[in-house]
Amino acid sequence: MKKVNLIGILLIILSTSFSCAQSENPPFIEIGNESMIYLEKIVDGIDIPWGISFINKDEILITDKKGILYHVKNNKKTVVEGVPKVVENRQGGLLDIEVDKNFDKNNRIFITTSNSSNNTKDSNTALYSANYSNFKLSNLKLLYKANPDSDQYRHYGGKILVDDKYVYFTVGDRAGRDIYPQDLTKDGGKLYRLNLDGTIPKDNPFYNMKNAKKAIWSYGHRNPQGIIFGNEPGDIMLHEHGPRGGDEINIIRERDSIREEPLLTRNYGWPLVSNGINYNGTSFTDLTSLEGTESPSYFWTPSIAPSGMVMLTSDVYNGWKGNLFVGSLRFRYLERMELIGNYVYKREKLLDRVGRVREVVQGPDGHLYVGIEKKGIFKIIPSEVYVKNDIAE
Repeated sequence: MKKVNLIGILLIILSTSFSCAQSENPPFIEIGNESMIYLEKIVDGIDIPWGISFINKDEILITDKKGILYHVKNNKKTVVEGVPKVVENRQGGLLDIEVDKNFDKNNRIFITTSNSSNNTKDSNTALYSANYSNFKLSNLKLLYKANPDSDQYRHYGGKILVDDKYVYFTVGDRAGRDIYPQDLTKDGGKLYRLNLDGTIPKDNPFYNMKNAKKAIWSYGHRNPQGIIFGNEPGDIMLHEHGPRGGDEINIIRERDSIREEPLLTRNYGWPLVSNGINYNGTSFTDLTSLEGTESPSYFWTPSIAPSGMVMLTSDVYNGWKGNLFVGSLRFRYLERMELIGNYVYKREKLLDRVGRVREVVQGPDGHLYVGIEKKGIFKIIPSEVYVKNDIAE
């Protein structure tokens, strides 16, 4: 009897372990070799370092979600004046920042905030441009304001991507899952593209569609908070928070040589399709793919709560060039992902339990920099000898 019970218990344990292992979407994450890197503190005293953008190799602009913009040089931070008023709440506040590619000539930056149109606590995502000089912003210009304002405190999106011609930015579904993402006449659950001056490009895919928001570049998104240029010209790689499971990496292509209809090539499915479920364990869709929507190139299950993303282009770290790096808010690590094209074939956990990794960028010196909530900004230094850590748990 005891032997039978023991066998039964072992079978249950093995079955449970197998089930748990299967709940993780492959490739299963590996533990990285921490002796290869160490952290050097750049600056601390920043509560939630939401966005990081380099002016040059010596100067950085960093947003703190509570509504403060910092200039950092030589490990010293200075508050920048002239930041627009924000509605700070659980997920809203001063969000991302990006320096114009021609900053040396125009001093222009782009920032996103949660903004109220009527000076109340209701808000939505806003994109601004401004000029930065000597710890001050000037010529502040509202380029786009998503509507309507909402009393919900989550899913602002807010990430910015800039090239020589356009500024791209994301707006989350603002907790209006069944209202905004699939409706082209409404803001929310979208990626947008503007000219650098805030005007709308006439070749945007829905520019000529009646009643559509002309600035939309893609739709069917939940809460995108990581955005970079992809491997192919015109491609954008974007990650977004899923519900319980189903965080995604999506590839938004500039053109599709096979299908001409923008409704087919620009819909990323939320909430019609998902690899996740509601937080209470119930299902809101049985579909993980659907004709007319684009499937993710990768999805995380369980959710890691991805935040920030960069593709390394330098040779600073041995064997890491071309890898993706994504912060995890939920599990408090930095994820390294090896790719073949857009296919993820290896995942590695770095800086395990370091804290909520809010942002990761590559600096002009080729090094990776991470923003960790409640701790500050740190530079990742390659080392084959020892581990040095400026962070106290």
